[in-house]
Amino acid sequence: MTTRKPTNPEEDLDFLETHLAGTLKRVAPPNDLLQRLRRKIYIPAREEIALRLRDWRRLFFVFGGVMSGMLLIVTIARAFYHLVGRRDM
Repeated sequence: MTTRKPTNPEEDLDFLETHLAGTLKRVAPPNDLLQRLRRKIYIPAREEIALRLRDWRRLFFVFGGVMSGMLLIVTIARAFYHLVGRRDM
C-alpha cells in the first residue's frame, strides 16, 4: 500500500474506496438463499393491485381507521396541551 498524506477527509475516503475496490472480490450468494428470498418477496401484478383498489369496503375501512386514529391523536394532544400548557395568571 502506498503511503501518502491525505489533504482532506473526502480525498482520504476516495483513496480508501479505490483501494478496497481493487482489493476485495465479488462473492456470489448461495442459490438457496436467492430462492428463499424470491419466495418471501412477493410483488403483486398490476391487475391485482387494481383489483384491491376496487374493493370499496376494504378501502373505506382502511380510510376510516386512519381518520379515526388521527382524530384520536389530535384529541389526546389537545387534552395534554390544555392540562399541561401555560396558564396566564
